[in-house]
Amino acid sequence: MDPYTSLKLAELAIAFKNKGVIGFDLAGGEYNHPAKDHKDAFDLALKNNLNITIHAGEAYGTESIHQAIHYCGTHRIGHGTRLVEDGDLLNYVNDHRIPLEICIKSNFHTKAVENIQSHPIDFYIDYGLRVTINTDNRTISDTTVTDEYMLAINELGLDYQTVKNVILNGFKSAFLPYKERVRLINQTLKELDEIEESELKTRVTVKESL
Repeated sequence: MDPYTSLKLAELAIAFKNKGVIGFDLAGGEYNHPAKDHKDAFDLALKNNLNITIHAGEAYGTESIHQAIHYCGTHRIGHGTRLVEDGDLLNYVNDHRIPLEICIKSNFHTKAVENIQSHPIDFYIDYGLRVTINTDNRTISDTTVTDEYMLAINELGLDYQTVKNVILNGFKSAFLPYKERVRLINQTLKELDEIEESELKTRVTVKESL
Protein backbone atom coordinates (compact mmCIF):
# COMPACT_ATOMS: atom_id res chain seq x y z
CA MET A 1 0.00 0.00 0.00
CA ASP A 2 1.35 3.41 -0.94
CA PRO A 3 1.40 6.46 1.41
CA TYR A 4 -1.34 8.22 -0.58
CA THR A 5 -3.73 5.32 0.01
CA SER A 6 -2.96 5.13 3.73
CA LEU A 7 -3.59 8.89 4.02
CA LYS A 8 -6.97 8.47 2.32
CA LEU A 9 -7.79 5.60 4.68
CA ALA A 10 -6.88 7.79 7.65
CA GLU A 11 -9.26 10.45 6.35
CA LEU A 12 -11.98 7.81 6.03
CA ALA A 13 -11.34 6.54 9.57
CA ILE A 14 -11.59 10.10 10.91
CA ALA A 15 -14.86 10.63 9.05
CA PHE A 16 -16.33 7.62 10.86
CA LYS A 17 -14.80 8.34 14.27
CA ASN A 18 -17.41 7.71 16.99
CA LYS A 19 -19.55 5.99 14.37
CA GLY A 20 -18.04 2.55 14.87
CA VAL A 21 -14.39 3.36 14.15
CA ILE A 22 -12.25 3.39 17.29
CA GLY A 23 -8.72 3.26 15.88
CA PHE A 24 -6.33 3.18 12.95
CA ASP A 25 -4.14 0.16 12.20
CA LEU A 26 -1.27 -0.74 9.88
CA ALA A 27 -0.88 -4.47 9.27
CA GLY A 28 0.65 -6.83 6.74
CA GLY A 29 4.16 -7.64 5.59
CA GLU A 30 6.74 -5.53 7.41
CA TYR A 31 9.80 -6.29 5.29
CA ASN A 32 10.37 -3.60 2.63
CA HIS A 33 7.15 -1.90 3.80
CA PRO A 34 8.37 0.44 6.57
CA ALA A 35 5.81 2.06 8.84
CA LYS A 36 7.55 5.43 8.53
CA ASP A 37 6.42 5.63 4.89
CA HIS A 38 2.92 6.17 6.28
CA LYS A 39 3.87 8.89 8.77
CA ASP A 40 1.54 11.47 7.20
CA ALA A 41 -1.43 9.16 7.69
CA PHE A 42 -0.57 8.56 11.32
CA ASP A 43 0.11 12.24 11.95
CA LEU A 44 -3.37 13.00 10.66
CA ALA A 45 -4.89 10.24 12.79
CA LEU A 46 -3.13 11.54 15.90
CA LYS A 47 -4.18 15.13 15.22
CA ASN A 48 -7.75 13.87 15.21
CA ASN A 49 -7.30 11.86 18.42
CA LEU A 50 -7.62 8.41 16.84
CA ASN A 51 -6.17 5.41 18.66
CA ILE A 52 -3.29 3.75 16.79
CA THR A 53 -1.93 0.22 16.67
CA ILE A 54 0.76 -1.00 14.27
CA HIS A 55 1.87 -4.48 13.22
CA ALA A 56 5.60 -4.52 14.02
CA GLY A 57 8.44 -6.77 15.12
CA GLU A 58 7.08 -10.05 13.81
CA ALA A 59 8.52 -10.86 10.38
CA TYR A 60 10.94 -7.94 10.52
CA GLY A 61 13.31 -6.85 13.28
CA THR A 62 13.13 -4.25 16.02
CA GLU A 63 13.56 -1.37 13.55
CA SER A 64 9.89 -1.80 12.62
CA ILE A 65 8.94 -1.42 16.29
CA HIS A 66 11.14 1.67 16.61
CA GLN A 67 9.46 3.23 13.58
CA ALA A 68 5.98 2.38 14.83
CA ILE A 69 6.67 4.16 18.12
CA HIS A 70 8.93 7.06 17.20
CA TYR A 71 7.75 7.89 13.67
CA CYS A 72 4.09 6.95 13.85
CA GLY A 73 3.19 7.44 17.52
CA THR A 74 1.53 4.07 17.98
CA HIS A 75 -0.32 3.37 21.21
CA ARG A 76 -0.01 -0.42 20.89
CA ILE A 77 2.30 -2.84 19.07
CA GLY A 78 0.81 -5.71 17.11
CA HIS A 79 3.05 -8.71 17.88
CA GLY A 80 6.45 -7.30 18.96
CA THR A 81 7.82 -10.84 18.85
CA ARG A 82 11.36 -9.67 18.12
CA LEU A 83 11.41 -6.88 20.70
CA VAL A 84 13.52 -9.23 22.83
CA GLU A 85 16.43 -8.53 20.44
CA ASP A 86 16.82 -4.89 21.54
CA GLY A 87 17.14 -4.42 25.30
CA ASP A 88 17.13 -0.62 25.15
CA LEU A 89 13.94 -0.50 23.08
CA LEU A 90 12.40 -3.18 25.28
CA ASN A 91 13.01 -0.97 28.32
CA TYR A 92 11.43 1.98 26.51
CA VAL A 93 8.32 -0.05 25.69
CA ASN A 94 8.14 -1.25 29.28
CA ASP A 95 8.69 2.18 30.84
CA HIS A 96 6.02 3.76 28.63
CA ARG A 97 3.61 0.86 29.18
CA ILE A 98 3.09 0.30 25.45
CA PRO A 99 0.96 -2.86 25.17
CA LEU A 100 2.04 -5.83 23.06
CA GLU A 101 -0.71 -7.67 21.18
CA ILE A 102 0.74 -11.19 21.37
CA CYS A 103 -0.61 -13.81 18.93
CA ILE A 104 1.08 -17.11 19.78
CA LYS A 105 -0.32 -19.45 17.13
CA SER A 106 0.00 -16.89 14.33
CA ASN A 107 3.62 -16.16 15.31
CA PHE A 108 4.35 -19.87 14.92
CA HIS A 109 2.56 -20.06 11.56
CA THR A 110 4.49 -17.08 10.18
CA LYS A 111 7.74 -18.56 11.52
CA ALA A 112 8.35 -15.58 13.79
CA VAL A 113 9.14 -18.26 16.38
CA GLU A 114 10.59 -21.71 15.71
CA ASN A 115 8.03 -23.41 17.93
CA ILE A 116 5.39 -22.50 20.51
CA GLN A 117 7.75 -23.24 23.40
CA SER A 118 10.29 -20.68 22.17
CA HIS A 119 7.79 -17.82 22.13
CA PRO A 120 9.07 -14.89 24.24
CA ILE A 121 5.71 -14.11 25.88
CA ASP A 122 6.75 -15.63 29.21
CA PHE A 123 9.96 -13.56 29.18
CA TYR A 124 7.98 -10.41 28.42
CA ILE A 125 5.58 -11.12 31.28
CA ASP A 126 8.40 -11.81 33.74
CA TYR A 127 10.10 -8.60 32.60
CA GLY A 128 6.97 -6.63 33.39
CA LEU A 129 5.78 -5.68 29.91
CA ARG A 130 2.09 -5.04 29.38
CA VAL A 131 1.25 -8.18 27.42
CA THR A 132 -2.15 -9.06 25.98
CA ILE A 133 -3.18 -12.30 24.27
CA ASN A 134 -4.92 -12.12 20.89
CA THR A 135 -5.85 -14.22 17.85
CA ASP A 136 -4.42 -12.09 14.99
CA ASN A 137 -6.41 -13.93 12.30
CA ARG A 138 -9.05 -16.31 13.64
CA THR A 139 -9.92 -17.97 10.34
CA ILE A 140 -6.43 -18.37 8.87
CA SER A 141 -4.92 -19.66 12.12
CA ASP A 142 -8.14 -21.49 13.06
CA THR A 143 -7.97 -20.17 16.61
CA THR A 144 -9.94 -18.34 19.29
CA VAL A 145 -8.90 -16.21 22.24
CA THR A 146 -9.63 -19.23 24.45
CA ASP A 147 -7.35 -21.40 22.29
CA GLU A 148 -4.57 -18.82 22.60
CA TYR A 149 -4.87 -18.74 26.39
CA MET A 150 -4.81 -22.54 26.51
CA LEU A 151 -1.61 -22.54 24.43
CA ALA A 152 -0.07 -20.10 26.89
CA ILE A 153 -1.11 -22.30 29.82
CA ASN A 154 -0.36 -25.76 28.42
CA GLU A 155 2.68 -25.04 26.25
CA LEU A 156 4.30 -22.08 28.01
CA GLY A 157 3.35 -22.79 31.61
CA LEU A 158 1.45 -19.60 32.47
CA ASP A 159 -0.16 -19.99 35.89
CA TYR A 160 -3.57 -18.73 36.99
CA GLN A 161 -2.38 -15.44 38.50
CA THR A 162 -0.38 -14.64 35.38
CA VAL A 163 -3.34 -15.41 33.13
CA LYS A 164 -5.52 -13.21 35.33
CA ASN A 165 -3.08 -10.32 34.97
CA VAL A 166 -2.90 -10.77 31.19
CA ILE A 167 -6.70 -10.71 30.97
CA LEU A 168 -6.75 -7.44 32.92
CA ASN A 169 -4.02 -6.05 30.65
CA GLY A 170 -6.42 -6.50 27.76
CA PHE A 171 -8.98 -4.24 29.39
CA LYS A 172 -6.33 -1.72 30.45
CA SER A 173 -5.12 -1.52 26.85
CA ALA A 174 -8.52 -1.43 25.15
CA PHE A 175 -9.37 1.49 22.89
CA LEU A 176 -12.28 2.44 25.13
CA PRO A 177 -13.09 5.47 27.30
CA TYR A 178 -11.35 5.42 30.68
CA LYS A 179 -14.55 4.96 32.72
CA GLU A 180 -15.64 2.07 30.52
CA ARG A 181 -12.27 0.37 30.98
CA VAL A 182 -12.51 0.79 34.76
CA ARG A 183 -16.04 -0.63 34.74
CA LEU A 184 -14.98 -3.67 32.72
CA ILE A 185 -11.91 -4.27 34.89
CA ASN A 186 -14.02 -4.18 38.07
CA GLN A 187 -16.64 -6.45 36.52
CA THR A 188 -13.97 -8.92 35.38
CA LEU A 189 -12.26 -8.92 38.78
CA LYS A 190 -15.62 -9.69 40.41
CA GLU A 191 -16.26 -12.58 38.03
CA LEU A 192 -12.75 -13.98 38.49
CA ASP A 193 -13.12 -13.74 42.27
CA GLU A 194 -16.38 -15.70 42.02
CA ILE A 195 -14.64 -18.38 39.94
CA GLU A 196 -11.82 -18.60 42.49
CA GLU A 197 -14.31 -18.87 45.36
CA SER A 198 -16.29 -21.58 43.55
CA GLU A 199 -13.08 -23.51 42.78
CA LEU A 200 -12.01 -23.30 46.43
CA LYS A 201 -15.38 -24.61 47.62
CA THR A 202 -15.16 -27.50 45.15
CA ARG A 203 -11.70 -28.43 46.43
CA VAL A 204 -12.90 -28.35 50.04
CA THR A 205 -15.93 -30.51 49.19
CA VAL A 206 -13.79 -33.08 47.38
CA LYS A 207 -11.27 -33.19 50.23
CA GLU A 208 -13.99 -33.69 52.82
CA SER A 209 -15.53 -36.51 50.81
CA LEU A 210 -12.30 -38.50 50.64
